[in-house]
Parts: sequence; C-alpha cells; structure tokens
Amino acid sequence: MRMILLLLAVLPALALAQGYPAKPVRVIVPFPPGGTTDLIARIVQAKFQEHLGQSVLIENRSGAGGSVGAAEAAKAAPDGYTLLMVFDTHAVNHHIFKMAPDPFKSLEHISLMVTSPSALVAVTSYPPNNIREIVADAKANPEKVTYSTPGSGSSNHLAALLFEQYAGIRLTQVAYKGGGPMIQALLGQQVNITFLSMPLILPHIRSGKVKAIATGGRSRAPQLPDVPTLGETYPGFTQVSWFGILGPSGLSKEIIMKINADMIRTLRTPEVNQRLTDQGFDIVASSPTEFLSFVQGESDKLGRLIRDNKIVAE
Repeated sequence: MRMILLLLAVLPALALAQGYPAKPVRVIVPFPPGGTTDLIARIVQAKFQEHLGQSVLIENRSGAGGSVGAAEAAKAAPDGYTLLMVFDTHAVNHHIFKMAPDPFKSLEHISLMVTSPSALVAVTSYPPNNIREIVADAKANPEKVTYSTPGSGSSNHLAALLFEQYAGIRLTQVAYKGGGPMIQALLGQQVNITFLSMPLILPHIRSGKVKAIATGGRSRAPQLPDVPTLGETYPGFTQVSWFGILGPSGLSKEIIMKINADMIRTLRTPEVNQRLTDQGFDIVASSPTEFLSFVQGESDKLGRLIRDNKIVAE
C-alpha cells in the first residue's frame, strides 16, 4: 500500500516533466534591452529553444537593480513557463530593496551560466597607470579620487568598496541613473576610475579610450594578458560578474533538471560557446546545487559589506 501511495504521489510530477514544455517559455530579463544580461539571453536564445523543444520569449522587466523582474518571476506559477535570468545583483538586492524577493525562499536556482572578471579602468587624463599609483594618490588625497556607478548597491559600487577595504583608502562615488550614463561619464573623463564587467569595457580599452589597470579574476584575462589581477596586489581580492537562470519556488525537480540539462547543452554548443568567449565570458554551466551554494556565499560576503557601509535603496 505504501508503494502504491508513493507512486500516486510521484506520477503527476513525472507526467508534468515528460510533457514539458508544451507551450512557449518566457524568460524574464530584469534589465533594459542592450545590457549585458540581455546580451547573454539573446546569444543563448536560439540554441536554448532548440534544445528545450519550444519557443523561448525574452521579456525585459527592469527596475530596482533587477528586483522588479525578479519579483514578477517569483510570483509566477511554478510550472517552468516563466524563468528568470539574473546578474550578480541577484545576491544582494534583498539586502537593499524591500520589494526584492528572498532569493532562497522565492526562487529556484537552476544554473550559474557564465562569469566574467570585472576590470578596474582609469580615464586617460588621470595620471596613475597602475594600482600602486592609484592607491598612493588616494591616500595622499582622501575622497578626492572619484569613480562612477549606476547607483548605490550596484556591483560596480560594491567592487569599489571592496577595493577601499583591501587598500585602506577612501574614494568618492559618483552615481548615475543607469549603466549607459555611467559609461558615458567615464568616457567623458568626468570621473577618475571605474569597475566594469569585461564585455562592457573591453572595446573601450582596445580603442584606447580608457586604461586597463587590473582585472578581477583569479587569473589574468586572456583578452588582457599583460594586465595584472587585483589578487596579485591584494591576495584574495576577486571581483567577477556572473549570470544565471532561475525559476519560481516550487518548480519540480524534474523540470529544474531538464532546464539545467538543456541550458548546459546550449552553453557547450560550439557557436554559443565561441560567441560568449569572444565577448569576455567564461562558461560555467553549473548544477542547481552548485549555483545555490555560490549565491549563498556571495550574499553572505556582500551582505556584510552592505551593512557595514549602511547602503540603502536610493
């Protein structure tokens, strides 16, 4: 009798997984079109829908550092037809924005897709050319060295705060309304330095519009082999951008594992892999458990930084 009851409980979930997906799947990108998360979503879209066996529709729902789109995804039915693609703000938004869903109670982690080292860059008019010189200038002129961000609590802001912590310096944040204005301020020489993800800043480094000072990966970036890592000066200091895919809480394990397998196949497809690598991304393609553990670590580490610096939503 116990075996019969167990089978009756399991069969509906198996039937659902076997019939999934039976209609198009919506992927919410919680940022505007043209951003890095949106870029990754559109690079993987065609192959992901091919492996999934249904159309994949990308919907941009921006606001509050990704919290608006995340909240919408968290409220969706846990049937696999609404997914969420996130940036590294996913691990910290619940520490800053009241509307942000709890990432561990409201969402299911499916796969950490790709990472990309951040780059510390300086404008060409700023004399320092390496970390040592920037730190010396910041120590000689506390709070005079400026950096741009798209707002408090952003990954750019948190990277600069970590830099301050490791180097024992005080910088001044200049916050702009979004990534576009932040980059334009940098290119317009309105600030001294900035932390940016590699795909966004690499073209401007190559064109000579900004100077690459350091990168945030554990090893030097293949695209900038002569540029040192932050960890070479400050052991243990890493700063990477990361991107992953999630679903609403309550999503069945069978559907989670199907989406995970299809996303991994997508990321390992040669043409997708090459396009992402050319943009400066490193393929991870993790398991759900690995992704959840990674996000918990990031949330703990950066949550302390947010509390110590009393960062609140603006």
